[in-house]
Amino acid sequence: MELRKAGKSRVKLSVISFGSWAIGGWMWGGRDDKAAINAITAGMDQGITTIDTAAVYGFGHSEKLVGKAIKGKRDKIQLLTKFGLQWKSTKGQYHFTTQDDSGNSVDIYKYGGKERVIEECEESLKRLGTDYIDLYQMHWPDSSTPISETMEALDQLIQQGKIRAAGVSNFSLDQLDEAIKYLPIAVNQVPYSMINRSIEKDVMPFCIKNRVGILAYSPMQRGLLTGKITPDYVFKPGDHRPSTPFFKKANIELVNKFLNQIKPIADEHQATIAQVVLNWTMNQPGITSVLAGARNPKQITDNSGATAFLLSKEEIKLINKYLDVLKLNLD
Repeated sequence: MELRKAGKSRVKLSVISFGSWAIGGWMWGGRDDKAAINAITAGMDQGITTIDTAAVYGFGHSEKLVGKAIKGKRDKIQLLTKFGLQWKSTKGQYHFTTQDDSGNSVDIYKYGGKERVIEECEESLKRLGTDYIDLYQMHWPDSSTPISETMEALDQLIQQGKIRAAGVSNFSLDQLDEAIKYLPIAVNQVPYSMINRSIEKDVMPFCIKNRVGILAYSPMQRGLLTGKITPDYVFKPGDHRPSTPFFKKANIELVNKFLNQIKPIADEHQATIAQVVLNWTMNQPGITSVLAGARNPKQITDNSGATAFLLSKEEIKLINKYLDVLKLNLD
């Protein structure tokens, strides 16, 4: 699988990365640890060597699963994780309230204080069973802490060899512009999909101009672009998706109509609609890697199949034509 350089760093990422939010179970309606580990292993075997996780996914559980899966194979993968979301402390900026696996209410805070960033890195290294992280990313910007302070912490971790490169996630144009004043930022991990293209206005051009890689998360819009979600789809308890705007009944119907329009393109390449969606995403300007989640080996095999063909310029133009008239109600 193609490897692409992450910004100005020496880290190279597989064009499709394993996104490991769902395997932690939190906000995804449960988990299957054995299937998750098998999925990560299958991904490595198929060239998906970049694994992205975060401390908060499953409140540490996702990192532990990743650690088990990569044991003895550390030199064959690129390990990415994120910091800055606290669930045991109220320090920083309040983010939102959620529930843990037991149904207990948990307040999440965004915090990028230097001392805590250093502590979080040590905690993640322990859970992951490794002595270095290829790319360490601030999960969400924290307005209560100067960006310069967080960047100072990341620079210290680079100097200590604990991380190879620093990144951010969910940073706006202004926040990203501020961050690169203090430290070379390898990537900005942001939501990007066929139906969520807001970064094209300013963040994407800025990243291209300043050689900051883009990690596109939720390229399948959390499963909506697979075509498997119908207006009467029954989600498991604890699944966050029904409460999000994209999953309104009317939006599901409109998206499925669009997916039917691009099905002939998928058939032409003997591919699935989901593979066409991923292929389109990875070939957009400035994209370094596309994060595709998987909870079992079959899903990871489907994801890796997105690299087996190349959409033509004409096909991409036709897809964009359909997208231009797709108007979702996200209020």
